[in-house]
Amino acid sequence: MSQSLSAQATVERVLGLSRADATMVLVSETGTANLRWAGNSLTTNGVTRGREVTVIALHETDGGTAAGVVRRSGLRDDELADLVRAAETASREAAPSAEGRPLVTPEEAAPGGDWDAPVPTTGIEVFTDVARDLGRAFRSGTANGTRLYGYAEHEVTSTFLGSSTGLRLRHDQPTGTLELNAKSGAEGAAGGHSTWAGRATRDFTDVDVDALAAELDRRIGWARRRVELPAGRYETLLPPEAVADMMINLYWSAGARDAQEGRTAFSGPRGGTRIGERIAPLPLTLRSDPAEPGLECAPFVLAGAPGRRSTAFDNGLPLGRTDWISDGRLSALCQTRHSADRTGQPVTAHTDNLVLEQPGSTATLPEMVAATERGLLVTCLWYIRTVDPQTMLLTGLTRDGVYLVEDGEVTAAVNNFRFNESPVGLLARASEVGATVPALSREDGSYFSRTAMPPVRVPDFNMSTVSRAS
Repeated sequence: MSQSLSAQATVERVLGLSRADATMVLVSETGTANLRWAGNSLTTNGVTRGREVTVIALHETDGGTAAGVVRRSGLRDDELADLVRAAETASREAAPSAEGRPLVTPEEAAPGGDWDAPVPTTGIEVFTDVARDLGRAFRSGTANGTRLYGYAEHEVTSTFLGSSTGLRLRHDQPTGTLELNAKSGAEGAAGGHSTWAGRATRDFTDVDVDALAAELDRRIGWARRRVELPAGRYETLLPPEAVADMMINLYWSAGARDAQEGRTAFSGPRGGTRIGERIAPLPLTLRSDPAEPGLECAPFVLAGAPGRRSTAFDNGLPLGRTDWISDGRLSALCQTRHSADRTGQPVTAHTDNLVLEQPGSTATLPEMVAATERGLLVTCLWYIRTVDPQTMLLTGLTRDGVYLVEDGEVTAAVNNFRFNESPVGLLARASEVGATVPALSREDGSYFSRTAMPPVRVPDFNMSTVSRAS
């Protein structure tokens, strides 16, 4: 038997098959289109479509509610019963979950999209203008001795959530990213320079390939002079994309339960959490909002399993604007209903976008460069890993362009470094924050692309060692 049931009918079929005490099911239909290029030429493109079904079976025990989660893709309709039985078996074998709460009812849930509407998709035509503009950039690169490489992807995912309480919610999410690398020098030869730029988008109508290519050309020009610098602490300008790298790591470490248990940089020194404490001298706001223009995301909880920061037990709960940091003070952490009961704080669930801003800040990155006497401009970070969760200390590498700024101008490219920094420490020491703009994280943009960030000046960014990585 082939896969003939619609996503909506699959939800109903799974719930009808279930023998568990309670059940949730998520069906995600995803269409993806991609485009690749290398050496100033388009190389490959492709379109895929797939379905993933997640069944969360709940079993009541004397110790609480146990959850069994089984997720599969490429299922035929006649394999749904096996999927449901597997989830039920997993729930009977699982220990009770601390996150266990009664499932959200339709009356408690957020409004969803049109349940019965056809599932949207995407195709290679979404790149029509991008491909045309890339052709122009390829010709310019060839004339200038620069090679362009990169990848663009557009994904449309429709997620259908159903539960045994009668919940039926749907969200359609378009997500697009474009990453562009420019390399100078002969293919395979030493001594060339590499630089990167990226953008996130919903539909590619707002992606300016000409502007991206011009920015990369400018950076290639900066690298005609090279300077070797030692490790040390430098005044450093971080562009919005690098700030996104750091703030995503902060956000992913902002779980209330972990903070309450003393595991993170947001844990109080004498127990509890640091909510209410000033963590930045500047009047910064770090926030999430499902309705943020250009960064729109699901307006209700969609979680595929129980978890400490986001839990399937809260599936369907409404999401609104949450200020995680307000006027420089920590004002909220990611709260499930379970952690909210423990901390006495409101439920503030994880949301799939993030914005950092300082009200009234208008400075652009070029303006901040022009106001710099001597410092470094770091265009992107890479290979970021956690060193110490309790201070949120991260280590990583600079990549694809570190530049020396002298007397308001970029004067040379600089060797790469390994850095050791905490995003909490950066907020505490930032001396200037510019205007917030959409920004794609280099490291985490494939997983969390909906961010808007400002450029940030840090007076003493810790370049702990010199890196020979290119």
